[in-house]
Amino acid sequence: METWVRVLILVGCLFPAFVECRVRHYKFNVVMKNTTRLCATKPIVTVNGKFPGPTIYAREDDIVLVKVVNHVKYNVSIHWHGVRQLRTGWADGPAYITQCPIQSGQSYVYNFTITGQRGTLLWHAHILWLRATVHGAIVILPKLGVPFPFPKPDHERVVILAEWWKSDTEDVINEAMKSGVAPNVSDAHTINGFPGLVPNCSSTKGYTLNVKPGKTYMLRVINAALNEELFFKIAGHKMTVVEVDATYVKPFKTDTILVAPGQTTNVILTADKGSGRYLVAAATFMDTPVVAIDNLTATAMLHYTGTLSSTPTMLTSPPPQNATPVANNFTNSLKSLNSKKYPAKVPIKVDHSLLFAVGLAVNPCPTCKAGNGSRVVADINNITFVMPTTALLQAHYFKIKGVFTTDFPGNPPFAFNYTGNPPANLQTNNGTKLYRLSYNATVQVVLQDTGIIAPENHPVHLHGFNFFAVGRGLGNFNPKTDPKTFNLVDPVERNTIGVPSGGWVAIRFRADNPGTLITLSTHLVLRHNSIVYLIRFCVQFCRGMVYALPFGSAHNMGTENGFLGGQWKGP
Repeated sequence: METWVRVLILVGCLFPAFVECRVRHYKFNVVMKNTTRLCATKPIVTVNGKFPGPTIYAREDDIVLVKVVNHVKYNVSIHWHGVRQLRTGWADGPAYITQCPIQSGQSYVYNFTITGQRGTLLWHAHILWLRATVHGAIVILPKLGVPFPFPKPDHERVVILAEWWKSDTEDVINEAMKSGVAPNVSDAHTINGFPGLVPNCSSTKGYTLNVKPGKTYMLRVINAALNEELFFKIAGHKMTVVEVDATYVKPFKTDTILVAPGQTTNVILTADKGSGRYLVAAATFMDTPVVAIDNLTATAMLHYTGTLSSTPTMLTSPPPQNATPVANNFTNSLKSLNSKKYPAKVPIKVDHSLLFAVGLAVNPCPTCKAGNGSRVVADINNITFVMPTTALLQAHYFKIKGVFTTDFPGNPPFAFNYTGNPPANLQTNNGTKLYRLSYNATVQVVLQDTGIIAPENHPVHLHGFNFFAVGRGLGNFNPKTDPKTFNLVDPVERNTIGVPSGGWVAIRFRADNPGTLITLSTHLVLRHNSIVYLIRFCVQFCRGMVYALPFGSAHNMGTENGFLGGQWKGP
């Protein structure tokens, strides 16, 4: 692997007329770090001892090589959330799906190219609950000489929103899986790793965003939380939204943004107050009252240079947790830039029209005493995903039988009032099922929330692809009337979408990444007992296309590459 990398760099540097030298190298050492928050200290899993982890910087078309070395007792994998992974599906990162997790004492080199993307994404662990502390930003700059489609800001800052548990997060989820009931919610939210002012802990620090009067700042806001959609607001300041999920949008001003788990939002902040200290707040949005949430607001400080620390802080309050109109106003304001240089290539003709009923169910669990012999599970179209022991992508490429089937239903097995009273039978079918797509097929998926147990919002992420959010609404999707309201001109393009509580959202995309398994999965791992929704779209190879496995992928089953004898061991 290292010899091949040296050859690649040598060729690129000796022959710049043919290949630009633009290989970005990073090393992630996964280590434990004693960390104090909320007046209590605990060991957490980190990358390079940092929480949040280091930022990956690259330009569009750069090659990125990240060597991950696992020094902790847990198996590890890293997902590059939102990176298209064009023909590099082996580097996507979901454990048990595209790779074997990296075992303790072993390493793996992720190798991928940033193609046709610029903006903000994130990386995070994709196994167990390690994502709670193993996460960071991906900043993709435009190609050299290519300007932003908006005035260039004077400065940039990464702002990562997350959650914090006083307990070990692996203990939290293990207890929940054992009991069959929902895990404990987090004890606090954080902004760049700090919760800010909290009750009963006067020593708790907060993040400070230092600004100079008159300057403009691009804030790259990332929601790395496991569970909750978050409002983000700065006292006394408006923000201009310019990009979401590494795609440009028509700029608009707002005092509050909404970011779901796995989503990113770039905003331009103008430091136009001259001086002062202004509160920054992040708090939960949840418009279903019966769902338990972390209701502690994270705070930070916007501090103008030259302002005395004793200066009173201008305060602000985030919207109420059930502020649906605020959330809808923000979501409905997002439109693709749809310019000549950055067109919105929305599929007009649809080859596959799918309806996915997304929700919760109750399955038998004889050992779950706290759950009275049952466990809450997540499902799509009454199918609860069963994690395989052989990589799905490996099984697909090498035609290994018995790992998965391709009979995932394109519609619910039976129709019911999805947002009304639930059916009498709350049990699901278990399986490792895929839905097969032809290369370059166009796909429409309507994600329908259900009221089984309780309606709630569901952030859903599409691995390896972007999509257009063409429509959304409350209640049950009506296939005859609702498509007439779809925006097929400039819908927002992104990789993660929030399905509204008691409603639906429609997305469209083109299956133009051959030989990949598109993963449609929720980013709400808390309330669903970590049994996430997973539906795999298997994209066929186009006729005549040659598909080459990269170095460090499944053709080499050595432990350096994360594989052991072609099969994975448990976490």
